[in-house]
Amino acid sequence: MVTSRIQAIIEQEIQAIQNIPVDGIIEKAVAIIHEQVHLKGGKVVVSGMGKAGQIGVNIATTLSSTGTPSIFLHPAESQHGDLGMVQKNDVMFLISNSGKTREIIEMEHLVKEMYPDIKIIGLTGSMEGDLAKFSDVLLYTGGPKEVCPLGLAPTTSTTVMTVVGDILVVMMMEKINFTKEEYAKRHHSGYLGVKARNKS
Repeated sequence: MVTSRIQAIIEQEIQAIQNIPVDGIIEKAVAIIHEQVHLKGGKVVVSGMGKAGQIGVNIATTLSSTGTPSIFLHPAESQHGDLGMVQKNDVMFLISNSGKTREIIEMEHLVKEMYPDIKIIGLTGSMEGDLAKFSDVLLYTGGPKEVCPLGLAPTTSTTVMTVVGDILVVMMMEKINFTKEEYAKRHHSGYLGVKARNKS
């Protein structure tokens, strides 16, 4: 019984990943990031609240370690001075599963007051929220149901967000022809640092 339940949960997560739209939109996000970051010297500014924010931290740090400068900006802290991290050539990467997270909506308004032309990439599970309306490029996860038995705790939604983030990272690495040698320069310590410097 327990084994079959575990298998059912795994299958539901797999199905959600397979239902992520492959619609050419992520290529547009890659093009924007490449232009703003690699051609104009900006960075990716990732933001999200709660569990979406934790996924955002992972996306930001993984982008940075693979050649695309990125930071995580907490939406609440942004309203207490941290919005000063944002510069005119940056790209905002805003994450909200509902697309209605108040702090994310407010961030769009505040950053546009500073830089009206700043590009915004949204990552969401809803096509109906405000995030879908104001994003220049919208990455849609497919809006899967959570495996949480209450249908509330972010579970499946964070899985697909992570996968979309991984796709973005890999496509950016390929876009800039990121090498093992460049990875080693950014990852000196630990097992991965040793592995990256291994010539064999």
